Amino acid sequence: MMSNSERGHARPTVLVVDDSAFMRKLVSEVVESTGEFRVIGTARDGQDALRQVAALNPDLVTLDVDMPSLDGLAALEFIMRDHPRPVVMLSAGSTESGADATLRALERGAVEFVRKPSGAISLDLDVVAEQLLQALRAAVGVAVATHPVLASGHLAAPPRPAPMQVPLAGPPSRVVCIAASTGGPAALAQLLPSLPAWSDTAVLIVQHMPPGFTQSFARRLDAASALTVHEAVDGEPLRAGHAYVAPGGRHLRVQGPREVPRLILGDDASIWGVRPAADHLFSSAAHVYGAQALGVVLTGMGRDGAEGLRTIRERGGRGVVQDHATSVVPGMPEAALRVAGSDAVAPLAAMAQVIGAQVEALDARAVLRESA
Repeated sequence: MMSNSERGHARPTVLVVDDSAFMRKLVSEVVESTGEFRVIGTARDGQDALRQVAALNPDLVTLDVDMPSLDGLAALEFIMRDHPRPVVMLSAGSTESGADATLRALERGAVEFVRKPSGAISLDLDVVAEQLLQALRAAVGVAVATHPVLASGHLAAPPRPAPMQVPLAGPPSRVVCIAASTGGPAALAQLLPSLPAWSDTAVLIVQHMPPGFTQSFARRLDAASALTVHEAVDGEPLRAGHAYVAPGGRHLRVQGPREVPRLILGDDASIWGVRPAADHLFSSAAHVYGAQALGVVLTGMGRDGAEGLRTIRERGGRGVVQDHATSVVPGMPEAALRVAGSDAVAPLAAMAQVIGAQVEALDARAVLRESA
C-alpha cells in the first residue's frame, strides 16, 4: 500500500495515539499548528493504534508510551514488524521504568522521543511543541524497514561478553569520543557491545537526550557491553576500559593533564540548540589528547560534532563518520564530512571494526613518535 506522501499529498499524514482524549487534542493541535503535517486520525490505546495504522496508512505515528491494555512499547513492536513506518514516542518519563520503556522503544525502531513536560497529562505541551515538530520533520525523511530483531521474534538483549581483566585504575593513553542524536540510541545499542574493553583507551559518548534518561541508557549499554558503561560524574577521573555517557542537559568535557585526566560537567549555554553538545567534548579531548584522540560521528539531525571533529583532526587525531545509507538521519555525519573530512566512512554494521582499526592507527602513531 502506498503512503499518502507517495500519492502526492503535500503534507505528511500523522496518526496521534494517546489514552487521554485531552492529550490527543493537544498533540493534534501542535502537529497541525505549522501547516506542515495533517492529522489523519487518532487512537486511544495500542490496540486502536494497530487498527488505525492498518486502515489509514499514516506516514508518521506519534505514540504514547504509557497506555492501558496494549502499551506504546508493545504497539511499537507490532507496528515495526507488520506495518513499519517512522514513529515518534511521547513519554512522561517520570519513573525509572518509564525511562527504560522509552529507551527500549528507541532500540526497537522508534525514530525519536519527546518528553511530556509535566507528566502523562501535560497542560503545558507547548513547551515541547518545537521539539515535537523537529522530531516529526526528522522522521519524514527516514526510510524504515521491518525491524530485524522484531521480525525474528527475538527481543532479548544480547548477552554481556565475558569481562576482561582490565587495569581500570589507570588513566587512558587515548580516547574515543562518540557523537549521536536521532537514531543514536539504537545505533549505540548495536555498536557498544561490539567494542572491546581496551586496557589503554576510554570511550566518551554524547547522545542528545534530555535529563532523566541517560542514567537508564548507560545501564542498558553496560548490561550488554564488555566496557564498563556509566553516566559521567563531575570531577571523576577518566579510566581506561570505561565508557562514559554525558548526562542529559549537561555538557561533558575532558580536563587534563593527560596523566591525571578528569571529566568536567557544565551547565553553560547550549550550542546548536543542544546540551550536551559533542563539539565541546571533541574539542576538549583534542586539546588534552592531541593525536591520541578519535572522534566518531553517528546518525543525527543537525551539525553537532562537525567543528569538534575538525579540531581533533587538526591536532593530529583521527575521525570516523557513519555512512548515509545506515544513518537514520544523516545530517550530523554529512556536516562532519563537509566541515572536517574523515579518515573512514563506515556503515553501522562495520563501525566497531573500523573504530578498532583507527584505534590501532593511533597506537602506531604513538610507537612511531617514541622511536623517533
